[in-house]
Amino acid sequence: MTANLKHLDDVVSQSLAHQRKSGTELRTFIATMNVALHVNAAPDALEQLARDIEERFGITMGLGAMVDDESFRPWLDEAKASIDPFYWDRYKKLLHKNGLPQDVITTTDELTDRILGRLGNPGLDEKWDRRGMVVGHVQSGKTANYTGLICKAADAGYRLIVVIAGIHNNLRNQTQERIDEGFIGRDTGRLATQGKKGNRAIGVGLFDDRHVPVGLTNTLADFRKDTASTNTSQIDSYKVPVVLVIKKNHNTLRNLLDWLRENSARGDDQMIDQPMLLIDDEADNASINTKYSKDEITKINGQIRDLLNMFHRSCYVGYTATPFANIFVDPDQYDEALKEDLFPKHFIVGLDAPSNYFGAKKIFIDGIPDDGDPVWLRYITDNEDVLPMKHRIDQTVDELPESLKEAVRAFLIARTIRNLRGQASKHCSMLVNTSRFTKVQGLLRNRLHQYVGGIQDTLRVNGARGEAALRDAMIADLHETWEWEYFDAEPDWSKVLAAMLEAVAAAKVVEVNSRANGLDYTGESNVGQTVIAVGGFSLSRGLTLEGLTVTWFLRNTMMYDTLMQMGRWFGYRGGYEDLCRIWMPSDAIDWYAHIAEASEELHLELKKMEKAKATPSDFGLAVRSHPASLLVTARNKMGSGQKHILIGLSNAWVETAKITAKPKELAANHEAAVRLLEGMAARGLGPAAADKVNGGHLLKDVPVELIDQFLLAWRNHEQAFLTQPGPVRGYIRDRQDDELKEWDVLVTDVKSEADNFDMGGWTVGPQMRRIGYADLGDHLLSMSGKRARIASRGVERIGVDEEKAKQAEAAYLAAEKLDGTDEEKRPSFPDRIYRQVRDKPLFVLHVVQVKRPEQRDIDQLRDKTVLDRLPERPVIGWSISLPPSATPNDRVEYIINMVKFREIYGSEEDDDGAYEDD
Repeated sequence: MTANLKHLDDVVSQSLAHQRKSGTELRTFIATMNVALHVNAAPDALEQLARDIEERFGITMGLGAMVDDESFRPWLDEAKASIDPFYWDRYKKLLHKNGLPQDVITTTDELTDRILGRLGNPGLDEKWDRRGMVVGHVQSGKTANYTGLICKAADAGYRLIVVIAGIHNNLRNQTQERIDEGFIGRDTGRLATQGKKGNRAIGVGLFDDRHVPVGLTNTLADFRKDTASTNTSQIDSYKVPVVLVIKKNHNTLRNLLDWLRENSARGDDQMIDQPMLLIDDEADNASINTKYSKDEITKINGQIRDLLNMFHRSCYVGYTATPFANIFVDPDQYDEALKEDLFPKHFIVGLDAPSNYFGAKKIFIDGIPDDGDPVWLRYITDNEDVLPMKHRIDQTVDELPESLKEAVRAFLIARTIRNLRGQASKHCSMLVNTSRFTKVQGLLRNRLHQYVGGIQDTLRVNGARGEAALRDAMIADLHETWEWEYFDAEPDWSKVLAAMLEAVAAAKVVEVNSRANGLDYTGESNVGQTVIAVGGFSLSRGLTLEGLTVTWFLRNTMMYDTLMQMGRWFGYRGGYEDLCRIWMPSDAIDWYAHIAEASEELHLELKKMEKAKATPSDFGLAVRSHPASLLVTARNKMGSGQKHILIGLSNAWVETAKITAKPKELAANHEAAVRLLEGMAARGLGPAAADKVNGGHLLKDVPVELIDQFLLAWRNHEQAFLTQPGPVRGYIRDRQDDELKEWDVLVTDVKSEADNFDMGGWTVGPQMRRIGYADLGDHLLSMSGKRARIASRGVERIGVDEEKAKQAEAAYLAAEKLDGTDEEKRPSFPDRIYRQVRDKPLFVLHVVQVKRPEQRDIDQLRDKTVLDRLPERPVIGWSISLPPSATPNDRVEYIINMVKFREIYGSEEDDDGAYEDD
């Protein structure tokens, strides 16, 4: 989009903020302003602009959820008459100018009011201390939300605002740029180096350049005591706000604390008397006191508390998309010397993502159909011989995996198609995240640079030869990738080939890590940048890759928060969502799907607790009791020996995603299933008594003792932590006389390519499941594929009263603002909504035939002898859907072998980017 057309877009969009127009009125207005502003755009460009604006203004966003403590007393409504919304009005105009949808701006306005109203009242001189958390989604607009909150807090009377950004300089600098644009209205870096000559308005300053906040940091430098002391002399009795954007680093925090103490010791108490707002961006990263073996993280945690305690009136608001660490803070591990932790005891806000958000749910839940291939995801299966998943700092990179070459070709084709769609002025990026070692990243950058250069040279020589160009091997590869990935997006290959050289001639490969940051999207140009960014941990938190279209992701962490934060591909992909592709190993896809489910449940839990008027502490206990907490809590207690971890099973789903492959234990589990079936038949609950349902045969009112006997006989694999029979039986036993006295039992039976299987008087069609074949070396059948589950989607609806099921579905549609009337677009309902309305627990007996591996899977196996351990006949697994309990906070004790846990999930260093500076 040219600068003139962008100006036309700004004018039209801002006018729509005050008055909506019909399609015809919008096009007439655009045509009128096209002439008035001397843009002189062509009719097709004006029509595309009209469509873009209509799409933006059709985007909606919900108000999310709000959980408050019992002491909350509203103050904002009463104070609003005396608040001049100067900073907010400027920021709202900037949001309109930047093309944010009107409904999103309106909702952001309401949400930031709700959050501000839960902070301390700056008009009260009495002491107060407020702590809360805002839970958003990765790359969904949290920065825009807290920038709006900062503007409103400054309008209300907050005079010191501290933003603690990420643990890397590039993220701190990026956050400073956002604050410069959205709150200060000046380029603080230019101001610091050029003085008055650099005092040029940007962002909000272009609307009104009065009352400029004082920045004690800038885009070039973090907090420094000497600079801060100089700048404070410019503050006119604190009539304008003071803002700092600092790195989450214990040296920086120490300098800030020392500076505040020194000012106080000199008698300058005015600053610490001011109401202070502390925004903790990426609040789960290094702020929470969970990694007790690491002194530095405990130090940062204590320093943040010291900073809050230094002020008579202070607010802490942690912003995060991955709140698992915050919620799973172990109450038994609080450091008494540091008093209380940063738990959000006063409020927790759950942000809804706008309807055009390209997030985990869309990619890893809705985007993985029960039948067919994933929409956006592609598998990496060819890396081990070239770039192993686990490698050392001296790993060589002599060539690229074929899947990475294919991803690069897809990226260059996607850039070309985006240009053909009129997006040539937009940035377009590719992410390659493979190693935490900067040396390896540098080698990979070199190989990618060579490969991209080879494609560019080939296009220069042969790109204009039309059909004859296909004789060139590189052009033929590009054609094959286009045909496989993008035929539906742009079916004219000749058009793509003709435009490709111009589209990708300036493509470059850059490193982004602690030693280099080649990302630079600044500068005015009518041509967007085309960038392949190679990095590790620096690309895993907060840093935005503009126009990210293709990703090649090869990391082995299984930590919830680290995995989600590495998902830089989440965000907004207006006009090119269909072109996005993500390459990753199947195990990583399974884990992302699992985590996406857990994240969805967490947001749903917030909404439920808001309706129930629960408190943040209630929410914290409920989430800590969730089975997903096992992984996070165990990591927080990483060590040797055995750990005892408490888990809640109320409203829980438990299933054998991991099954032993040892022949004797397989036989024992088969025998346990036979005894269960025979025991039911002895009570008149045989095949003739079963109801045929989708997925198998349903038996009702099965006595609990039969379930208990099956679990008692079950041989569990040591890696299947959640299906340990002891804790599950203990939970059931405590409720066997009332809540869990009678059960629904589903015996799975499906039509598949496997032969029918006879057992215990039943003949059933086994479910077909893919497994992780490398795990066979540990005598483990690890269910892989769609969400790493043994059960099929929708199984938890079985046995639920039909009326209750429909009510649960209607409530879900309403909460998610989805249309359930269009059968073709009808969403797949998550199983958890049925679990919440179950009258009886459901036990599912799975009969599973393990699929033989395809040749490409066999080729990836280093030890092909493990295939000898593949069971020939079907194996037994089980699932349990437990309804909500009257005592939901009761927890049972799981025992985890931490040595085995570390073997499976890796050491902490695998996850946190350690040694990246080596």
